Amino acid sequence: MSETRPPETRPDPSVFDLFLGFFIVGVCGFGGVLPWARRMIVEQRKWLTPTEFTEMLGLCQFLPGGNIMNVTIALGSRFRGIPGAIAAIVGLMAAPVAIVICLGAVYDQYAGFPPVRRAFVALAAAAAGFLLAMSWKIVAPLRANPWAVGIAVCTFVAIAVVRLPMVMAMPVLAIGSTLILWRVRA
Repeated sequence: MSETRPPETRPDPSVFDLFLGFFIVGVCGFGGVLPWARRMIVEQRKWLTPTEFTEMLGLCQFLPGGNIMNVTIALGSRFRGIPGAIAAIVGLMAAPVAIVICLGAVYDQYAGFPPVRRAFVALAAAAAGFLLAMSWKIVAPLRANPWAVGIAVCTFVAIAVVRLPMVMAMPVLAIGSTLILWRVRA
């Protein structure tokens, strides 16, 4: 990764730190944990720099599974190996799984009521706002590199505007962007 943590930052997290940090993220970030995870990892605990987080997230987006789950496992593994990866993912998932089971049972009983439907529309709008704010923070380290910004714009256009299937677009964009940035830096 291109930017390393300064020596005055905190030491690597323990297995318990990983569990507790991601448990709190799982509780607070119900409905969209990526913004909460970035805040905890980069801004509060300083386990990664903004650039390291963006690079790890970029790698994890190309792996099968949920992005935040991949980041959680990669980060736990980076600092504490397999025990760290397990602690981080269990911490992330414990509270949300319990909450979803409880809310599912409640929703099953009251889904037909208009206030409940309106509440879910409002929650979806708030989640979209969180996602946009997080996207702005994630792209921050890339803004200094016009090639990276161009690749990000091409990716957005290919997937969001042209609506190319991700299965086709991502390998082409991944290989193409890697070759472009490798060639530009060479």
